[in-house]
Amino acid sequence: MVCLHRVRTRWLGPSSAWDSRINCLIRTHRHIDPKGILGQDAREEVTDYIRTKKLQPDTVLAIRELVEDLDHEVALYKEFKAVPPQDQANVRNDMYVVSEALRLMDKSGDPGFAPEERASLKNYKTKVDSATKFIPAWVKVAVALALGLGTMVGWKRVVVTLGEKIGKDHLTYAQGASAGIVAMGTIFAADIYGLPVSTTHILSSGVAGTMAANGSGLRLKTIRNIAAGWVFTLPAAALLSGILYWIFRHMAAIP
Repeated sequence: MVCLHRVRTRWLGPSSAWDSRINCLIRTHRHIDPKGILGQDAREEVTDYIRTKKLQPDTVLAIRELVEDLDHEVALYKEFKAVPPQDQANVRNDMYVVSEALRLMDKSGDPGFAPEERASLKNYKTKVDSATKFIPAWVKVAVALALGLGTMVGWKRVVVTLGEKIGKDHLTYAQGASAGIVAMGTIFAADIYGLPVSTTHILSSGVAGTMAANGSGLRLKTIRNIAAGWVFTLPAAALLSGILYWIFRHMAAIP
């Protein structure tokens, strides 16, 4: 649960501190008219900035309006669960949009905020992120258990497939080392740049590459099955998660 009171007191601070650090900062910045009124939807304007990474005359003004809306929601509802269900997604999305816009501004240096202004905005972004980008402890434990149990049950099949069934010859130590190094480097790079990758897909592709380079040949049936698994994993997972979500929602609605 996201506690909006915590958000207000921890990342905005008391009302007087908030006015002096963030709201006043954005209101009086030279890139906008302090009395300006945004004509179109503020979130749409900020979303366009995030997509294009090009600062427009109304960008900072739109961020100001989103920040003011968030401050109003925080003061009004105190807790995220108190926000009407139809508005919860809007509140959370506004937090994400503001946070990402501030990150891009800090990275590009445009607009040219003073060092103390950048520090205040960075502190605001950090507190917003701490209230929205989190994983409950029970989710971490459940995922760890699922991964551990799955590996305990299916490890032999994975090892045999990678070592014996991708290529026509068994995997050698040199091939295993090459595939492992490539997998390590790829996953490390993906982590740095925030790219969604699969460890198993990377490693199996690396093994296939070593088999092709060695001239030992590939087992097309295994490659076809792996490729089919890649193709059907996303829609199957989406379908199953959608069904579970529908069941849980109806269970929660039962008095």
